[in-house]
Amino acid sequence: MNLNATLFAQFVVFFILAGFTMKFVWPPLMKALDERIQRISNGLAAADRGKEEMQKAHEQVQKDLAAARDEGQKRIMDADKRAAMILDDAKKAAAEEAARIIASAKADAEQQLNRAREELRGQVAALAVKGAEQILKREVNAAAHADLLTQLSVEL
Repeated sequence: MNLNATLFAQFVVFFILAGFTMKFVWPPLMKALDERIQRISNGLAAADRGKEEMQKAHEQVQKDLAAARDEGQKRIMDADKRAAMILDDAKKAAAEEAARIIASAKADAEQQLNRAREELRGQVAALAVKGAEQILKREVNAAAHADLLTQLSVEL
């Protein structure tokens, strides 16, 4: 009986231990496992959300890069157009300046030509008077013959 009593005692201790374990140890252990399962599940869900957000962010970055490239191309084209306009304006201004300089030079040349003509007329008139003196063998008075000299100057 000793063996039966020992077995019975072990059986009773086992059930007491199993009951104690099921009552006091098992619920916190299950609760800890459930919490860990929940944390892992939440972590996996957060990782999935993170992947989705990363994918969306990547797509947004690609869109932003494309928009930035388009904006850059547009600005380059606008700058090229502006440069062409500035170049055309500079060419027009240079052409106008050249025309003004040419006109000024022509006017200056015309004035110099007129002055040279006037000087030449004066010199020719003086030569004509000297020639007339030589021909007439007498002195011609410039004051007395001013009308004649003016008329001669105009004809020349």
